[in-house]
Amino acid sequence: MKIINISKDILLVENAEIADTFLKRLIGLLNRKSLKKGEALILQPSNCIHSFFMRFTIDVIFLDKNGKIVGILPSFKPFHLSPIFFTAYLAIELPENTLKLTQTQPGDIIKIT
Repeated sequence: MKIINISKDILLVENAEIADTFLKRLIGLLNRKSLKKGEALILQPSNCIHSFFMRFTIDVIFLDKNGKIVGILPSFKPFHLSPIFFTAYLAIELPENTLKLTQTQPGDIIKIT
């Protein structure tokens, strides 16, 4: 799957996987040592995340059902719990610095194809 920031007309991710079951969301990125540029994990549904037992820092985007960014967590470190984004429908976990490099921010519209 690809993830595009429509507002900025930029490709964020070329290879996204979806975690849409309880078990897939629970495991998330725990079995990974890193996320490479162009990779992401989509947690659906999700309005908050944790990074307990993770080995690396990530960027996180929270989207509502219309694809609008309702929250971001740049450089989200291991062993943390995110705030709850009550209007979020899903979370996208990205390699660290993706938000900074693409200037992705709350209010931007994201398309997943």
